[in-house]
This record gives sequence, structure tokens and C-alpha cells, in this order.
Amino acid sequence: MASPAAVRGGRLADPLLAADVVVGAKDRYWVPADEREILASQKSGAGEDGRVPLLYRTFMVNGFLINLYRLLTLVRVIVVILFFTWRMRHRDSDAMWLWWISVVGDLWFGLTWLLNQITKLKPRKCVPSISVLRDQLDQPDGGSDLPLLDVFINTVDPVDEPMLYTMNSILSILATDYPVDKYATYFSDDGGSLVHYEGLQLAAEFAASWVPFCRKHCVEPRAPESYFWAKMRGEYAGSAPKEFLDDHRRMRAAYEEFKARLDGLSAAIEQRSEACNRANGKDKEECANATWMADGCTQWQGTWIKPAKGHRKGHHPAILQVMLDQPSKDPELGMAASSDHPLDFSAVDARLPMLVYIAREKRPGYDHQKKAGAMNVQLRVSALLSNAPFIINFDGDHYVNNSQAFRAAMCFMLDPRDGADTAFVQFPQRFDDVDPTDRYCNHNRMFFDATLLGLNGIQGPSFVGTGCMFRRVALYSADPPRWRPDDAKEAKASHYRPNMFGKSTSFINSMPAAANQERSVPSPPTVGEVELADTMTCAYEDGTEWGNDVGWVYNIATEDVVTGFRLHRTGWRSTYCAMEPDAFRGTAPINLTERLYQILRWSGGSLEMFFSRFCPLLAGRRLHPMQRVAYINMTTYPVSTFFILMYYFYPVMWLFQGEFYIQRPFQTFTLFVVVIIATVELIGMVEIRWAGLTLLDWVRNEQFYIIGTTGVYPMAMLHILLRSFGIKGVSFKLTAKKLTSGARERLAELYDVQWVPLLVPTVVVMAVNVAAIGAAAGKAIAGRWSAAQVAGAASGLVFNVWMLLLLYPFALGIMGRWSKRPYILFVVLVTAVAATASVYVALAGSLPYLHSRIKLL
Repeated sequence: MASPAAVRGGRLADPLLAADVVVGAKDRYWVPADEREILASQKSGAGEDGRVPLLYRTFMVNGFLINLYRLLTLVRVIVVILFFTWRMRHRDSDAMWLWWISVVGDLWFGLTWLLNQITKLKPRKCVPSISVLRDQLDQPDGGSDLPLLDVFINTVDPVDEPMLYTMNSILSILATDYPVDKYATYFSDDGGSLVHYEGLQLAAEFAASWVPFCRKHCVEPRAPESYFWAKMRGEYAGSAPKEFLDDHRRMRAAYEEFKARLDGLSAAIEQRSEACNRANGKDKEECANATWMADGCTQWQGTWIKPAKGHRKGHHPAILQVMLDQPSKDPELGMAASSDHPLDFSAVDARLPMLVYIAREKRPGYDHQKKAGAMNVQLRVSALLSNAPFIINFDGDHYVNNSQAFRAAMCFMLDPRDGADTAFVQFPQRFDDVDPTDRYCNHNRMFFDATLLGLNGIQGPSFVGTGCMFRRVALYSADPPRWRPDDAKEAKASHYRPNMFGKSTSFINSMPAAANQERSVPSPPTVGEVELADTMTCAYEDGTEWGNDVGWVYNIATEDVVTGFRLHRTGWRSTYCAMEPDAFRGTAPINLTERLYQILRWSGGSLEMFFSRFCPLLAGRRLHPMQRVAYINMTTYPVSTFFILMYYFYPVMWLFQGEFYIQRPFQTFTLFVVVIIATVELIGMVEIRWAGLTLLDWVRNEQFYIIGTTGVYPMAMLHILLRSFGIKGVSFKLTAKKLTSGARERLAELYDVQWVPLLVPTVVVMAVNVAAIGAAAGKAIAGRWSAAQVAGAASGLVFNVWMLLLLYPFALGIMGRWSKRPYILFVVLVTAVAATASVYVALAGSLPYLHSRIKLL
């Protein structure tokens, strides 16, 4: 986070600007992996001063740590093989049918673990060389040869995705450190709401002050809500010039006024519409419920506050409005300080990038394909207006946290080694407002900082839905250069089919320009409003390949993963880029129910992908074998729930009289299980070392995987089962984010309990394990076990206690505000165990004949 004291000559401080080759403390286990390439490029004479032309550096885990990691993986494979060999030789169980299920389950666990593990044996970290990019493409006169960039931001509902978050995202994009005439922002409002339209107008108005302020003082981050919140927490240290303090105070006041106007926007529109309806259409039924624009003379074409035919969600015409025009190429200095304008921007470029509002047409009878459909409309509209060869997308609740992020992504796209074959650059998802202990594993760091680094050493990370830069022609289904035929005509004929992209001639003509001019794209020809509107209609995609082989993929809940897979399947590669400070940050659901619904959508979509034509098993030879393995693991992991649930309910055996074991001899079986689990833990300890994670990150990942398998994954399996019979399946809801202000409110959602059926299976699993521990204790107290039996039971009860520890975050979640005092949970659990044991002892003493009659069927 830059401070005023860090500004040098009007540019960002060196650590942020050139963080490309700086290795922090958590990266001490990483060593350069591209020294030969650097030496070769230096010898080739890329520049008279011998500077390195490569635009990013590659690092690998040091030999000792990665070899230890691989050795432990091999040890665990050997132990698992010995375990299965032993089990097949000792087919001794009190219920052979359960024994066979457990063997199949253990085989599945071993296989899925191996599929997950082998893709992380060669992790790679890629660090952008932003300073080298500047040296190569920035001109001495202030111009730049950087390519054009189109920025997509998507939102639907101003309630589920609060306006303040969305407008902060817009402001951070408008203020990012990228040539202002080189990028355009396309805001997709999929709800067609006037609140979003006028909110965007307010944001554009406020940006006229906010953006020059950011450029003048080089502040970070450039989303005002996060910037001022960081200032309030005291994250800035040291002294600052008086001019900055004065500007900061005025800017803060202006932002508070902006927030107040934004907050009152819905009420203002409603009051205005009621007044206009009374004045203009009280006798006309069709006008009685209209929503009116700010001029008081024009009815809003999109969704009305009081829905009416042609003006409701799912049924409204297309709307397109250029809020900010394309700026000139020459800098335009801002206004000097005056009584009306106290901020002095006379030495600051005050230009703003192009900003466009889009609400696509929606009609009854059409499947609008949610976010994927909206982004494909953005893809077509942007091709006709700016036609940038690169695209970066954001969800409405994510903002640019590091103003160098766009340049960082360009380092990978333009690198002379494999930049031309790179379809997309994926940044990790980082979140604000998550509780300090990350109770529900929102940060998901084991995936972003371990799994994706492993994929980075193969064909690249998967697309995770937001914070990703794409190459436009890759989304058009073009082949990567290394897979294209030598004959250009043959390449075009083999790939582009009639009516593949629709009937817009201007759109089709824009494609060669985007494909051939990746460093400088001229202004596109003027396109008529009729043709622009045509590309936004529901019927435009009929009979085309949009949603299949063109654009973002349709009809699967996880359209992001499937779209990334489609690009990898055709031979493209991707790159993972984690920066410091984080490139982008967003808002995560910290409520247990909302988090479980989010995981339900991911797991259900993963299974949908496996049973679709995008199944990784069906991909051709262009998909790297290890990348195929990774996608198989990504799309089949919910299946584990069947076997894990079986293990969860094994503790019921303690409720029966006498001994009941799935595998005998039980002590040997337990020993094998303990060794296998211990090797996983050791591997995890090494993994968090090279991934730069904490023990808490790893524990949370383990805990929430178990929580997911108890209630969420079974529902995902049910979804696929229903879909296979032609039934609609489970409805995947949009994850809601609540607007919070103040330190107390930021974590208030953590303690809300929303009881839904999704919680019930996990509650049952907890109850079974607590009852099993109590019953086992009751048997020991009643004196029904020998010393040998007690020893065997004790080893089995370790599993029950372990399960409860893994379900600990869930238990806190259903406690609501009582979870602020975790000791209450332990009191409740101990009381439940004691009560169960007491009941068991009482029953054992008063009704001994019942135990003799209980037999396993």
C-alpha cells in the first residue's frame, strides 16, 4: 500500500512498481528456474544495453524441499499399497458387505488423493517484470505502446450485490495505472435496473475528482471504500505533506457525499417515479407503474420498480449507453484550485477511460444463461466499440487492489517465450471482511496458493470466474499459434464455420483486427446503433456456436471452469499470477448457509461438467496428460461423499451389544489408518512451507472439505441424479453479499443462523459421533468390556473425536451468537456425551435382555 512519502517524481515507489523480482520472506523456498533463458536472451542482444527482454521470471521450489515432498508422496503410495494388500489378505469382518464397501471407498480415496497429488509435484511461480515492460513499451513523451484492453464487470441485483461495492469496483478500474486511452470498461447490468444506471452516472461524476486524486498522490488501493477504511485503521505510517492531508480531507468529504447520494438513490427514483406517474399517467393504466429517468420526461426502458409487461426481470429491451467517451490520446490537465474546486489538479492528467453501460435484451421463453450470457454480449458489443485484443473480467464485488495488475497480466501475454500461446492469466481471489480465523475457509488458500501453483507447472491454472485476463481470439475459438496450420487460409477454413458467430457483418469483420494487432489497435469503424442493438438481442445467438465453442460456455453452473477447460483442450495454456499487494480483492460470504450454497453450486457444476461433452476423459491430445488428471479430479471430487458418509456412520456400531468391527484385526487396521493419515499430515506440512501458507490455512481446508462432504456434496449428487432423469435438479442461487459499515457490522453476518435443509445431514453426523462416544463410554463404565476390548475401542474412538474436531467450524456456525464463547460448545458436547453414557448405563442395568436380542441383520 503506497503512502504519500513513498511517491518519487510522480510515480509509484520502487517496491510496488518493480516487485517483479523481489522475493519475500514467504518465498524463501523458491529459486530461479529460468537462468538459462535469461542468459540466452542476454547473449542474443535484445538491447544495446544488454537488458533482459523477458517479461516475467519463473521460480521453482528448492531441491531439498520439493524432493522431500515427492519422497513423502511416494512413501504414502507405498503405505496405501501395503494397506490394500493386507486388507485383501484379511477378509475378516462382522459384516462382509460393509467390508467390501469400505474397501471400494478406500480405493477411491487413494485414487483421488493420488490424482490431486501428482499435479502438484512440479509447482512453478511466475513473477511479472513490470519495470521491464515499462522500459520496452512506455515512450519518453508519456505515450505507450501497450495493447488495448477491454474490462468487463458484471452485476445482477443491487440487493444481493450492494451498489457501494459495485461502484467501488468501477472507480478502482477507472483509476488503475494503465494508459487511459488504451482501455475501456463495459458494465453489464443483467437486471436492467435504473438504480445501477444512475449509480454508474454518479460514479462517473465522482471519478472526475477521485481518479486525478489517485494519480496525483499515487494512493493504493484505488477503491475509495477500501482506501479510506485502511486509513481509518492506521495502515499508513509516517508523515505526509500538508497538501496531501488537505486533499485527503476534501476527498474523504466528497466520498461521503457520494455514498449518501448512492444510498438514497433507490428512494429518490421511487419518489420521482410516483410524482411523474401522478402528473403524466394517472388515467393510463400502462403508465401508472412506470419508472422515470432523471429528466422526468423519459420512461426507463429496463426493469421498473413495480414490474410491468416488458419492464420486469427477464423481460425488457436492450439498453446501451456510453457514459464516458473514448478519451483523446494527448494528456489533458485538470483544473487549478479555486473556491468552487479546492483540489488542485493543474499538473495531473484528468482524462477518464471509456465507460459503457450495457443491459442486454431479455424475453420470456429464452434461457438467458446468467453470467455467461451477459459476458458473451459484452464480448460482442466491445468488439464493435473498442475491439481490444485483451479482456479482463470482474464480478461486481471485486475491485482493483494493486494499480499495476493490468500491466502485470500483460507481462505474460506479451512475453516472447510463450506469450502468444497464453489464452488467459488468472489472479487469485482475495477477500476483505473475512473473520480473522477464516472460519469457513473463504480464502481457500490451499487451492489458490498450492493447487494452482502446481497447475502453473503444467498447462496452467483453471479459470475461477473473476480477476482473469483473456486473449480475445482464444474466446473466438481460434487455435494457439503452435497448433495452427502453416497455411492461413487452411487454418481459417478448418476452424470457422458458417454462422458460427452470428449474422453481424461488423462483428465478423472485427475479428482479424483483434487477432493480428496485439500491441496497437486502431480505432474501430463507426457502428450503427441498430447493429449494436442486434448483437444484444436474445435471438442473435440462435443457430450459432455462442456458448459452445465461442465465448463463455453455457448450461453448466461452473461456466468459468468449463470455459477454461475448453481453452486448455484446444491447446492454449494459462498462467497464474499472485502479486503483492494483491492484484484484486472482493467480498466473500461469511455466513455459514451462504457459504454452503456457494460450495453446492461449485460441486454441482463440477459433476455437470464431468457428465457433459466437456468431460476431461473425452479431450484430445492437445490437453496435457497431467492437466487432464487435474480436471478429472476437479470434476469428480463430490463423489467421495458416498464413502465418507459411510465412515461417518460407522460409529453407530458402538450402540450395539458386544463387539462389531468392519475389519479385523482392528488394532492393525487402525494402525494402518493412523499411518496413512499421518503421512497426509506430513505432506501437508511440507506443502504449506513451499506454498507460503500457515497451519491454520491447512486446518481450515481440511475442516471445510469434511463439512462439504456431509451435507453439500450429497445434494450435488442428487442434482446430477435428477438431471440424468430429465428433471430440473437443484436450483443454484446467487451468493448474496451484505453491505456493512463499521467494525462491529463487518462480522455480524458471521453469527447469523439461517436454518435450511442443507444443514441437517451435518447435524445428524455430529449427533451420531457424539452418541457413539457416549455409548462407548457407557459400555466401559458398565464393565462390559475387557481390558483388550477397551484398548481396541479407544483406538476407534480417536476417529470419532477427530470427526468432531473437523466439524468444529460447523458447530460454531449453528450456534449463532453463542459461538462468541466457544467454551459453551465444549460444555454442550461433554454434557451430551455424559448424558448418552448415563442413559446407556441405565438401560444396560435395567434391560439386559434387550442387548442379547440386538443383532446385526
